[in-house]
Amino acid sequence: MRKQDLFRLCLQNLLRKRSRTFLTVLGVVIGGCSIVIMVSLGIGMKEAQDKLLAELGDLTIITVTAPQGGRGKVKLDDAMVARLKKLDGAVAVMPRQTLESADLRLCAGSARRYVADWVTVTGLDTAGMEAMGFKLEKGERPLKPGEVVLGQYAAYNFRDTLRPEGSNMVDRWSAGWNEDTGKLNDPPPAYFDPLKEPLVLEAENGEYKTSLTLKPVALAKEDYSKGMETGEGVLMDLKDLKVLTEKLHLVKKGASPYQSVLVKANSISQVAALEKRIRALGCATESMESIREPMEKEARQKQMMLGGLGAISLVVAAIGITNTMVMSISERTKEIGVMKALGCYVRDIRALFLAEAGCIGLMGGIVSCVISFVAAFIANIVTLGGPTAENLRIALLGGDGPARVCVTPPWLLLFAIAFSVLIGLGSGYYPANKAVRIPALEAIKSD
Repeated sequence: MRKQDLFRLCLQNLLRKRSRTFLTVLGVVIGGCSIVIMVSLGIGMKEAQDKLLAELGDLTIITVTAPQGGRGKVKLDDAMVARLKKLDGAVAVMPRQTLESADLRLCAGSARRYVADWVTVTGLDTAGMEAMGFKLEKGERPLKPGEVVLGQYAAYNFRDTLRPEGSNMVDRWSAGWNEDTGKLNDPPPAYFDPLKEPLVLEAENGEYKTSLTLKPVALAKEDYSKGMETGEGVLMDLKDLKVLTEKLHLVKKGASPYQSVLVKANSISQVAALEKRIRALGCATESMESIREPMEKEARQKQMMLGGLGAISLVVAAIGITNTMVMSISERTKEIGVMKALGCYVRDIRALFLAEAGCIGLMGGIVSCVISFVAAFIANIVTLGGPTAENLRIALLGGDGPARVCVTPPWLLLFAIAFSVLIGLGSGYYPANKAVRIPALEAIKSD
């Protein structure tokens, strides 16, 4: 039997009982919509979790510290930094030292009008900031001694000494929350531009005092995975910090040269394995993996649960297809006998009934994908706040902005159509075999 004849007979037989075909296709549509929408909700939850974690900072950063109570057995020195650089999966390694055990104060402006009574000063390898993933809001990384990078919001730590107490600081949180963008509004301007004013760092450690003029050349983008100093502190080169600690006599004999070391993994998937390698060296580690892994596991479980609920509906639809095909064979027994008497091959009869069942699955799959996509689009628009141009872009393509409640990728639609066809073929296999087993003479004699 030619393929075009097979296709024509298939459509004729399906249209012969339009109501029954429609109801059977409707069952597949409901099952297909269930599985697509359920899985889309699961992917949407995963996207929301990813965006939440992304706001916490770079997920590939591992903070390495010496173990507590190690009694000096493991030191974070240059030798350890060299060993960390050789580990598989580590793309960048940066030692870090924070200035502690000293009273620090930053001053700016004419006659030191603006004063920050609290400041975090951290030394690191400024030449490796780009490789480590540090991002700058403004300016360029330091190249000369005395040049520093300020935290993104460091300027809001300064008080104006000429203003009365209680109204001498700018509250960067006063701008409030933007409901449309789902983010904080831009903060009000600080008292001065920190990149246009030289800063004086005053440090005191008991009887030792010193001051250092700093030239801010950039503002770091806040990223707590790389340290709180990216938000409100000062980042300087390790060489400058070493000079400062020596003037304050803060260097302790036998202490580790570095308080911590930042290690950047090649990808998120390699963070856990890289942490194990680092702990094998005797170091302690800390990363976002302890937060990300449980959240990702929970998201997978929810996706499987939602997909399973949708699959149940599709199984019910498969039973409906089987029932429809069995009824069709019972009504067309004589037709099957005539086809066999005319010399029609058994494989053609089987192919005819399988094609009918597959067509039911195909039609149901296509319609369910269209309905599911439209429903997901409408749900996203409603949750995003209305059909604005930006919301339409986010609902269709995603990207920056609020997370979508339903995410329907193209592969999911293709999978749903293919799965519906397979369900149809699988449901039609038993009725098709039943049809080919009917004896020709008995089929012709039947009323």
